[in-house]
Amino acid sequence: MTEPVIGFAGLTHLGLVSAAAAAARGFEVVAFDPEPARVAAIAGGELPIVEPDLPDLLAKHRDRLTWTADPTTLGRCDVAYVAPDVPTDDTGASDLGPVRALVDVVARALPDSAVLVVLSQVPPGFTRGLPGLAERRFSQVETLIVGRAVERALHPERFIVGCAEPTLPLPRSLAAYLGAFGCPVLPMRYESAELAKISINVCLAASISAANTLAEVCERVGADWSEIVPALRLDRRIGPAAYLAPGLGIAGGNLERDLATVCRLADRHGTDASVVRAWLGNSAYRRDWALRQVHARVLSRRGDPTLAVLGLAYKENTASTKRSPSLSLLAALAPFRVRVYDPCVAPRTEFHPRLEGTATALDACTGADALVVMTPWDEFRALRAEAVAARLRGRTVIDPHAVLDPVACRAAGLEQVVLGVAEEADA
Repeated sequence: MTEPVIGFAGLTHLGLVSAAAAAARGFEVVAFDPEPARVAAIAGGELPIVEPDLPDLLAKHRDRLTWTADPTTLGRCDVAYVAPDVPTDDTGASDLGPVRALVDVVARALPDSAVLVVLSQVPPGFTRGLPGLAERRFSQVETLIVGRAVERALHPERFIVGCAEPTLPLPRSLAAYLGAFGCPVLPMRYESAELAKISINVCLAASISAANTLAEVCERVGADWSEIVPALRLDRRIGPAAYLAPGLGIAGGNLERDLATVCRLADRHGTDASVVRAWLGNSAYRRDWALRQVHARVLSRRGDPTLAVLGLAYKENTASTKRSPSLSLLAALAPFRVRVYDPCVAPRTEFHPRLEGTATALDACTGADALVVMTPWDEFRALRAEAVAARLRGRTVIDPHAVLDPVACRAAGLEQVVLGVAEEADA
């Protein structure tokens, strides 16, 4: 059997990264998007997303990639993935219309022998409800992590594949493609696969909520969460890769969507999701941690302060601001002057009416009464505490992720406030 030709429809984050990984594994790839302007920009090297290593990977394997806005080009494919990112609203509800529309376009273009795979995040029941031959229609779970998506796409932990009949062998073309990655393949019914991704994110949300809750307890009782974490990682029931870093709530949109889906499914089918709703409430509370620190340590002491904020993206290595804790903080600080810097996100007046963008992180610190480090970019980790102290007017550094070195901060006379660390431990 010759190597199958793999198609990806929808060239946003998921589709782009997945297409790059397929090409890197040696497959000929047809990368389709119905927006000609987007296709032209990507073909010219102008990517619509920020993802480490993706530009280099696409450039290295460009000879295997065909960029197209013509759906008939998908007729060359043996396997075609429908992979647009699924937008969500403020309640976490997904807009599935674009995915359905793209499925229709792809299905019309594929030859009868080809396999169609839904890679986008969809709720249970979506794939089974699509028209066409069930034996040629599959769903597949993606577990990419924004900021580490290339690594995850090239070296997946496993493939979860939803099938009409999971006891039957996968089509040879799909089996050949998945087999090239050398990881376990787990066939299961459509609904199980679709719920598997939600289940993964629910478990992650549980870990995040536990870490956030206990980190706040640490702050109040004189403990240090970073001292506790190694003990948890050595417990096999929890594990070395568990999500134990405290944060500023759940952001980015993906976890929130899946938690909201569980709540809707529970309401529809009469099951209990009160614990999931508690996690959502905890997330909203944790999002305001930095604001509470600003109020206690800056606003209560100075009438009209200037604040420096480092980071606008919801996490490092992305330009996404979806549910960004930084933007929530800026909205609450509207009456005050704020100087801001982010390596990838340009400041906009819609974020804050008195926002002043700066060219560097240190420039943002100049003359500020306090520094708030909202996104743990590696660039910020390279900042020297003494250089920050020399630029600041005040001494307060609200640094939830301990981006600046705590020992160096103390030596520079800075009052550093970190998630999960009691105030007495900072002194």
